[in-house]
Amino acid sequence: MWKGRYRCRGMRHHRRVTALLLLVSFVLIVVGALLFTNAVEWLGERLNLGESAVGSLLAAVGTALPESLIPAVAVLGGQPGSEEVAIGAIIGAPFLLGTVAMIVIGVSALAFRKRREKGREISADPRGMQRDLIFFLIFFAAGVALGGFGLSHGVRIAAAVVLVLAYIAYAIRTVRKGGDSGGEELQALIFHRSAGQNPANWRMVVQLLVGLGGIVGGAELFVEEVIKISESLGIGALVLSLVLAPLATELPEKANSILWVRDDKDSLAVGNVSGAMAFQATMPVAFGLAFTEWSLDPVALAAGGVGVLGGAVALVALRRRSFGPVPILAWTGLFGAFLVFAAVAPSPEEAPPPGPPPGAPLVPGVPPPPGGAPVPAPAPAP
Repeated sequence: MWKGRYRCRGMRHHRRVTALLLLVSFVLIVVGALLFTNAVEWLGERLNLGESAVGSLLAAVGTALPESLIPAVAVLGGQPGSEEVAIGAIIGAPFLLGTVAMIVIGVSALAFRKRREKGREISADPRGMQRDLIFFLIFFAAGVALGGFGLSHGVRIAAAVVLVLAYIAYAIRTVRKGGDSGGEELQALIFHRSAGQNPANWRMVVQLLVGLGGIVGGAELFVEEVIKISESLGIGALVLSLVLAPLATELPEKANSILWVRDDKDSLAVGNVSGAMAFQATMPVAFGLAFTEWSLDPVALAAGGVGVLGGAVALVALRRRSFGPVPILAWTGLFGAFLVFAAVAPSPEEAPPPGPPPGAPLVPGVPPPPGGAPVPAPAPAP
């Protein structure tokens, strides 16, 4: 009796510590992402790149880096269940960007419609944003579809190379376009608060490295704690990482989008999300193809499919310049449908083991009779 009580108390204490460490990993990732993104934007400005390149490419890659490092840390760690965490983080980021991020933009436009000059209408650069979303729909859909087949390692490597080359071509085109993305003024470098002075290059580099260290440390702690929680609660690590990893790593991006929509800077709000979607559709998926088995279970395939559908809804809404109630309801319905499916779908551990093929012997080493009927087990010796 006393042993049972002590065991229950010990389990509760262990879960509290795990939850606290998971929260610490969130803080490390979010703070690291803020430092890293701020430094990347300043470096892009110092390199005299066009503002749209900074906003749509550098800032998008910067905010996408945390969830991209989680699968890398998971795979390099080699813990049991780490590959599920890696795949969940890879699929989860586009899944939430194509649903929750778009909901945030649409709800923000409705909430601030009275103070916005454009009301609830989203006035973003149609060519650049549509290019991002079409790129996402093509390559992310292809990456998810490849996960439904048992492809050889050579085929996966070839597909990964295609995705990397596709993103390089997209990045070059984005930088060449340059131009104006809405006149967003850079926030002060966090490691340099002196007014009226431009920060030194070494401060940008130091801040970038500190932010990167926070992201990597938080990602490593995140992977460990997600595996512990999945084992403790009996929930698949893939399902947890599908939702938890992007929620932790996308917080700065969601906050920026709300502020930009409020201030009528729609190109920045939508471009930051669509640029991150283009990155997530290729580079992390290429990593998954090259360094994991990339065999997606039904939950991962469903999340990928919902992400693609959410991107398609965003493309239609962008062309109509309205992220109003109809697309918001569509994104909410897609997200809710996935949650229901993930809750009722059996985990791989629950799936019954496959039975023997027809005609296979029930007793090892004893061939079946000519009729194909299985040989009954011999009676025990007296």
